Amino acid sequence: MAHTSWGGGQPAHEVNVLGSLALAVTSRMQEAAERSASLGASAPSALVALDGYLTGQPIDALRRVLGLTHSGTVRLVDRLVAGGLVERRVGTTDGRAVPLGLTPAGRRVARRVLAAREAALQDVLAVLGPEERATLSALHDRLLGGMIGSREDARRTCRMCDPVACGHHEGHCPVTQAADAAELRAI
Repeated sequence: MAHTSWGGGQPAHEVNVLGSLALAVTSRMQEAAERSASLGASAPSALVALDGYLTGQPIDALRRVLGLTHSGTVRLVDRLVAGGLVERRVGTTDGRAVPLGLTPAGRRVARRVLAAREAALQDVLAVLGPEERATLSALHDRLLGGMIGSREDARRTCRMCDPVACGHHEGHCPVTQAADAAELRAI
């Protein structure tokens, strides 16, 4: 008799291993990103998000993506500005809506973070053959699509994403597709 978890009837092993895998992959990715940027826990995600899809957005948009408090995000942005990686741009007269952008140095660090992230994830996938990787990729697409219920979910999920690699601009990204579908359902 298969041992099942107390929560929903899924085999306990399957659920437990997925959780462990998710934590192990996240840890490797985060450690690689933090080492490449040398800026602390939230900075790599902030730089990648600003490089990928938050350019010109205010601090509040960054706060929502990172899941930080407003004051924590302001302190992070202040550190990134002081480090010459982010700039506050001229925008509206509302101080809460000052657009953010990366400096050339910030763009270089964001690209280093993405390269380190990719290398760490390639190491994880190295134990799989080509057919296994193709199967896993299709399953990833399905799982990711099933987790996205809004554009905000998509932005938070993709805070460390390379939009070129996932096919975002060509309409292939499962996260973007799920966010688009959620918006259509909401109409």
